[in-house]
Amino acid sequence: MTSATSTAVNGTDGTNARDGTTGRASWEQIGARKRQELLASIPQEWLIPADVLPAETEDDVTSWPEACGWFTAEELAITNASATELIPKLASGELSSEEVTRAFCKRAAAAHQLTNCLSETCFDRAIKTAKERDRHLRQTGGPVGPLHGLPISLKDNFNLEGLDATVGFVSLVGDAAKADSTLAQLLENAGAVFYVKTNTPTAMMIAESVNNVFGRTVNPLNRKTTSGGSSGGESALLAMKGSPMGVGSDIGGSLRIPAACTGIFTLRPSSGRFPVRNTRSGMPGQEAVPSVNGPMARTLDDITMYTKNVVDGQPWLLDPRCLPIPWRDVRLPNRLRIAVMWHDNMVRPTPPVTRALGEVVSKLKAAGHDVVEWDPVDQKEGLELLGRMFVADGGTAIRKQLERTGEPWRPEMEQYRNAKELSTYEMWNLQLERVDFLNRYLDRWNRAGIDAILCPTIPFNTVKNGSFKHIGYTGVYNVLDYSCLSFPTGLTVDKAIDRIEGLYQPLGSDCEAINGDYDAETMHGLPISLQLVARRLEEEKVLAMGKRVLEALRS
Repeated sequence: MTSATSTAVNGTDGTNARDGTTGRASWEQIGARKRQELLASIPQEWLIPADVLPAETEDDVTSWPEACGWFTAEELAITNASATELIPKLASGELSSEEVTRAFCKRAAAAHQLTNCLSETCFDRAIKTAKERDRHLRQTGGPVGPLHGLPISLKDNFNLEGLDATVGFVSLVGDAAKADSTLAQLLENAGAVFYVKTNTPTAMMIAESVNNVFGRTVNPLNRKTTSGGSSGGESALLAMKGSPMGVGSDIGGSLRIPAACTGIFTLRPSSGRFPVRNTRSGMPGQEAVPSVNGPMARTLDDITMYTKNVVDGQPWLLDPRCLPIPWRDVRLPNRLRIAVMWHDNMVRPTPPVTRALGEVVSKLKAAGHDVVEWDPVDQKEGLELLGRMFVADGGTAIRKQLERTGEPWRPEMEQYRNAKELSTYEMWNLQLERVDFLNRYLDRWNRAGIDAILCPTIPFNTVKNGSFKHIGYTGVYNVLDYSCLSFPTGLTVDKAIDRIEGLYQPLGSDCEAINGDYDAETMHGLPISLQLVARRLEEEKVLAMGKRVLEALRS
């Protein structure tokens, strides 16, 4: 087996495709070579045989692993299990880390061939680490740590030594990391095994995972639709069960948007709970809106388990930006007070999301919880603040990376290409506006006496590739730095009932476009997610409340 190798920006043949002379390779050549190397890093035995490969017209490929006959029963049993189901079997030796790792490597390789979800592989490192985990267990009789032998996938921005972290820039191909990120070190010390990194959009600043290096990642539930962004490689991999646990990042919804598009769980923590040291940013130095990282998984138990283990690893001793807050057990009141936000004053949710909100509210009331209305009066201001802070440098950070290779701007990034740089004084005043916004939102929350806000994660369940609009439901809570959980409701789109009503009144041009593009036929059967929002640094509470909501939904 081989790991993905790095391609130098200058190229290997020295030919400039633009003028035919000897010199730097074109951005197209660099991207093409990187894609070839990624595919070449997949061992022959993990390349899907042509006779079992699903047709390109097969939209939903999530059931293919069970039906194709290419996976063994043991491989399916392993990869269908959740992280919390696997860990005790790994720690006891019932399953070896090597067999679990090989099963997820194979399924991740298959997921990439079907959805284009990976950016890097390190299969050799994974097998070596897994064997070391098994050896340690045999020799000591105990696990390495609480994540003993568990394969964990990482978004491309997390550095792993010897691998690129392009975050979708052609100019960063060949710029291999010299050391692992701090979070990776913490997870590996806890017993984790790293085997793949996953695709992101350019600079991680598009709500779909598409870039000029690797291309577009698609949603395995329906390959005509997006898996979201910027952690869309992770969400596609998890939906294909090519990973038991993934880690993504979030600056405007980049964890929650892809989780909602594929019907999985994620936690957007407040800044300071998880380490960010030695991770790559698409806009380094932009700290008006902090980037955070968090877990993505198919069960809430997995999310809670990961969060507790990272916090128990005392990340504040490894990253000066982390706050010294140990894990706190939460005692919730029997009756939660939850405010429901039906829309954000900018975009009305499409019919399935509105229906899911209504059904969850009914279940919460039936379970005895107090549900009140949340006035979305502040949401538009919050989204405008986010947008202004994102482009405060006039798009310079992104522009400089693109200019290094002549890589063109993607059409989704017009707001960065056309932005005007703020002066320091203007930036200071913008941050004063943000402080005022934070104060007013907190005061409103306290006056309402609520525990959480229930609202859409995105105004739809997902959208067709290339048509994502509006990050208002997630991005406002990045400005506020609140703790957020995106969770699948267990409901799916029903084309028979989820139809646009004749009385529908758009709230603006984006609202009209989003609801106009809604296609019940395409979305039929796809999962519907919602978002639960707690105050800043209430990660333990939002996870506990999420469990309570799920209990109400099941009752």
